[in-house]
Amino acid sequence: MSKAAEGSVQDTVIYSERLWPSPWVWLLVLGAAAASIVTFAPIDVLVGFAAAAVIAVVLVVLLVLSTPRIVVTPTTLTVGRATIERRYLGAVSAYTGDEATEQRGTALNGLAYLCIRGWISPVVRIEVTDPEDRTPYWLASTRRPEQFAAALAH
Repeated sequence: MSKAAEGSVQDTVIYSERLWPSPWVWLLVLGAAAASIVTFAPIDVLVGFAAAAVIAVVLVVLLVLSTPRIVVTPTTLTVGRATIERRYLGAVSAYTGDEATEQRGTALNGLAYLCIRGWISPVVRIEVTDPEDRTPYWLASTRRPEQFAAALAH
């Protein structure tokens, strides 16, 4: 196989997801911007609206830039800023509801790699089998836990 064809096979995305904030988070951004209007109104209403615009833009940019991405390819898994070769992955488990809460809480190992978002309840736990890595597993928030787990089984 040519190197160009080989690279395209390795770069094929099997699964991809952005962990965008929920609608209520965006409403909080609007609320924070609106609060600045009230805060600056005694000085000048126009200053309040200008501050609201600046605060809204800054918060939106921060949320967009901090939104992690999950990407599964035939050879790698990337969750947020971390990437691991799939040959070092073990069992994969999807959790929802109370089980997801337990995985994020009492069942959590302090050495685990976490990519958790408070506005996304379901999680997927991915065991790490690399003997050189002290991380026992990765725990990642996902809105589609079954599809994410199935992509890793692919």
